[in-house]
Amino acid sequence: MNARRNRPNVIPWPPILIAGLIALGFILNIVFPLGFGVPGMRVAGGLVIMAALSIDLWAMKTLNDGSTTILPHRGSSYLVTQGPFRYSRNPIYVANIMLMVGLSLFFANGWLLLLAPVNGILTQALAIKREESHLIALFGYDYEAYCRRVRRWI
Repeated sequence: MNARRNRPNVIPWPPILIAGLIALGFILNIVFPLGFGVPGMRVAGGLVIMAALSIDLWAMKTLNDGSTTILPHRGSSYLVTQGPFRYSRNPIYVANIMLMVGLSLFFANGWLLLLAPVNGILTQALAIKREESHLIALFGYDYEAYCRRVRRWI
């Protein structure tokens, strides 16, 4: 078996990216404040954070129910197409971006809002392409059919 079939990545990029970009956003906001505000923004941010965490937990439970790994650098053992995976091929990555937007609103931190799409772009380049190659190698036509039915991003 080749490496791509066994595991998509050596490094678990998505959690490293989101943690690093959130930390960078808070550091940049201390050094070069980029605050903003509108009425109700903190409440809206809290709601977006709760929605993102709910999607994450739902996706984690769905992966666990399928007896496959949640770790983005480990090989899949089951093609998960139910739960939040019916709506997005990458619900955890969508939730990561939502989390950054929610934190941006909650803390009035413009840097986090600017870094949220950077997280999406880097996740696409460093993880999603490799994960999709891994899944096509493992599940072939079933994964291709799933890709035709479900968008990568919402």
